[in-house]
Parts: sequence; structure tokens; C-alpha cells
Amino acid sequence: MKNLEPSNISKKLLDLIKVQTTQEITPAISTLVEAARGDHGESVRAVLFYGSCLRSGDIDDGLADLYLLVDDYRAAFKNRSLAFSNNLLPPNVFYLEVPFQGRILRMKYAVLTLADFRNGTDRWFHSYLWGRFSQKCGLIYSHSEEVTAEVMESLACAVMTFIGHSLPQMESTFSARDLWERGLSLSYRSELRSENSDRAARLFDSDPAYYQELTHAAFENSGFAVTTQTDATPRCYQVHIPVKGRRLNGFAWHIRAIQGKVLSILRLAKGLLTFKGGVDYILWKIERHSGARVEVGPTLKRIPPLAIMVIIWCLFRRGAFR
Repeated sequence: MKNLEPSNISKKLLDLIKVQTTQEITPAISTLVEAARGDHGESVRAVLFYGSCLRSGDIDDGLADLYLLVDDYRAAFKNRSLAFSNNLLPPNVFYLEVPFQGRILRMKYAVLTLADFRNGTDRWFHSYLWGRFSQKCGLIYSHSEEVTAEVMESLACAVMTFIGHSLPQMESTFSARDLWERGLSLSYRSELRSENSDRAARLFDSDPAYYQELTHAAFENSGFAVTTQTDATPRCYQVHIPVKGRRLNGFAWHIRAIQGKVLSILRLAKGLLTFKGGVDYILWKIERHSGARVEVGPTLKRIPPLAIMVIIWCLFRRGAFR
């Protein structure tokens, strides 16, 4: 619908994201960041905090989600096979348990180059990154002001890309809540996960004022053919999408759903290389996001590739990949 270039990103949008991403660095979070950075040396340029633990503010009982943005995969990994796999199918995901004040903090973190992060929030067909990072996140480490500016621009691109791909699925008149609920639902369906039907709405409702202002800022000077109904409360928008454009967009989301499930399986399989107890993690991940529980015995767990084949077959038979 539009050309996504930095010139199309309004200053208001960038300012909103910059304020929102400024997070309090608690000792617990700082401990996690240092532990994650410790394995990748000086290659780390930025660290983003996102997901349910960010929204709840509680990292004691959950699994904190971090993204490490690095300058180069070869510099970030001593193991060249890990650098190769991260470049082939980004991101690599790792799991860490970190002692902190007599308790254990748990996190998983993904590794991406700044260049891949920018491409993933701007140019990737699949919603893996622009679907995630159009949502709230925190920039909890940055190497320099230049890196901060680059990350802010990528996050703004994620918002613009998300809206650009979601807008053709909207009714002619819609609210910001309608847009985010619809777009997030489509994004969730494009991965190997089965979220509750109200998950997207609850995410918007966690901070409606922010998402409303974010939406309005994205529409300003953006090139989107959207008009604002100033007399409506809450603020509503109008858009006309040609039938052909709506159908093509719907087909694209159908392809994303197929592509996403394949990529999810490949990333889960790749997780065996980066996770201690990789099979257990994959079983937990599958149960959490698809609702399907698969039992794998201790003997099979000692042969991860075979375990993965059994897991995939069991899920296929249960219809988890529909």
C-alpha cells in the first residue's frame, strides 16, 4: 500500500516509541542482560526486552524474553556452526538460568544482527519480527546513540509494516482497537501457536492510550489512504480498500500461515543445537503455544533428531498444523 522508508515515519511516531522503550533497569534485569551479553562479547550493540514478563513487570515466575542485536554473527559466536545457522535461519534462541539473590531467574534470548532486525521489521514477508516488535518493548541496553536511533527507526518500521499489512483486512470504518485485534490475530495464526481468542484484544487493552496514539501517529503523513473521524469517541478511521487488494492481502496472510508453521518447526528443530535439555524445552514450547501435549520418554530424549520426528508426527496426527 505504500513505500516504507524512514521519510514516511513521523517524528511523533518515533518520539512515542522512544518514550515507551525507556525502561527502568532493575538489578534483576541488569543481571539477565549481563549474563546474556557475556557469551557474545563486544559484538552486542543493543538488547531489547519484550513479551509477557515486560507487560506484567514480573520476571521471577516467568521466562524473560530478550533480543540481543549484534554487529556480526561471526563475531558473536565462537562456534562457527552457530554463526552459520543464525545467518541461515535467524534468529538463534538460547536459554539461561541465572542465580540472583537466592533465587533463579530464567530467560530465553534471541540473537540477530542489527541489519537482520531492520530487514525483519521492514522487508520480511512473514510477520515474525514486525508482528512482535510493533508491540511494546524496552530498550534495556544500547552501545551508542547511533545504535539507539537505528533501533528506534526499526521499531517504527515494525509498526508501519504491521499496519500496512493489517489495514486491508479492516472494515471501512474501524477503531485502533479493531486494527490491532485483527492484525495481531492474523500474526498469531502465522506461527505454530494457538492463542486464546481474546489474546490480541487483551494486549491492546493492557495500554489502550499508547496503542491509540501509536496508531494515530502512524497514520499522520504516512501515505496511508485513511481519514480520521474526529467526532467519534474513541477516535475512528475510514479506509477504502479495493476488492482486489483485499483479496490479494488475504491470500498473502494465508501464505504466511503456511510459511510460518514450516519456519516454526525448523526453528524448534534448530533449538536442539542451542538449548540444554532442548527436547524438554520444545515440548514445553509446543504445549504452551499450541495446547498440544506430547509425551517423550527418557530414551528418546537422548536422540534429539529422532525425538523431533516423533513430536512432529504426533502433532500432525492431532491436527496441530492446520
